[in-house]
Amino acid sequence: MAISRRIIRTALTTLTTLATAGLLLTGCSGGSPSGTSSSAPAENAAAGTEELTPVTVGLLPIATSAAVPLGIDEGIFEKHGLDVTIQQGQGGAALLPAVSSGTVEFAVGNPQSILLANSQGLDIRIIAGYSTSYENVDDPEDQAPSGVIALEESGISSWADLEGKRVAVNTLNTQGHLTIMQSVEADGGDPEQVEFTEIGFPDQLAQLEQGNIDAAWIPEPFLSQGRAQEGVQFIGDSLRAIDGLYSMVTFTNGDYAEANPEVVAAFRDAITESTELAMADEDAFREAIVDYTGMDAAVVDSLNLEYLSGELDRTILEDLSATAHKFGFLDSEPDLDQTILD
Repeated sequence: MAISRRIIRTALTTLTTLATAGLLLTGCSGGSPSGTSSSAPAENAAAGTEELTPVTVGLLPIATSAAVPLGIDEGIFEKHGLDVTIQQGQGGAALLPAVSSGTVEFAVGNPQSILLANSQGLDIRIIAGYSTSYENVDDPEDQAPSGVIALEESGISSWADLEGKRVAVNTLNTQGHLTIMQSVEADGGDPEQVEFTEIGFPDQLAQLEQGNIDAAWIPEPFLSQGRAQEGVQFIGDSLRAIDGLYSMVTFTNGDYAEANPEVVAAFRDAITESTELAMADEDAFREAIVDYTGMDAAVVDSLNLEYLSGELDRTILEDLSATAHKFGFLDSEPDLDQTILD
């Protein structure tokens, strides 16, 4: 299956990111300068009787994101009256400012960054779920799509053993960092004594082998590569520290949501249908991952996939917000009545 969708791979420019990321760092309040058009999706766009509403969605270049191009290729977004362009960002630090500024209308990213942005005065609205680590699997530890590994010779065999050790995460103050602290505390250790260091996912295995770090928090495909090496021990998936935690959710900005409620509702419905398709047809989803990421098909076939769903459970976000506040990741908890767009 060759995915026939438009992708702008470098559209999240450094200039845009730097210009808007300052809002997150300064905690500046105020509305997001998004477009205010009130164009609504066509009710019968698939039949060609109305024009499609053009929207852009920001995605990370990772396997889990591939449900969106799969849905585009299968005509799901068009059925809901949307002409979707994909814009790739290398991390949440690029996607959030792009949505806040109106550069893109929608994006898929981790919820903790959204809670942080809203606690600092930005108006970002979560409109749907997207991905979680597990759902109805026989052995969640064996099928973990992300987790912490360490060398057996390090003596680390539990979360509490990370106390006093050097642990790599891809970005500080995000969900990997937070949930490792929660896991250490729950296991009787002192999370404040864990030394976190920021290292990109592709470099963590080499740093672990060289002894520059004691443990690494990595997702697929790096996790499977690490667990396959002799002398490497799997500690666990820290994301399970918060029951049902979303690894990613779907979001837009407040101004756009209020000006375009029909478009937002259509996008939510299309995301929900696309994630349902990905779960119902795993072969098609894995093929979409190959097309979207460029990864080798043999590697993709061995990936432990996350569970995808557009459904949104408010209680999970409440737990995340409370945990982030407890560990000082949030100075204050955001108003979830404002953050979540039902």
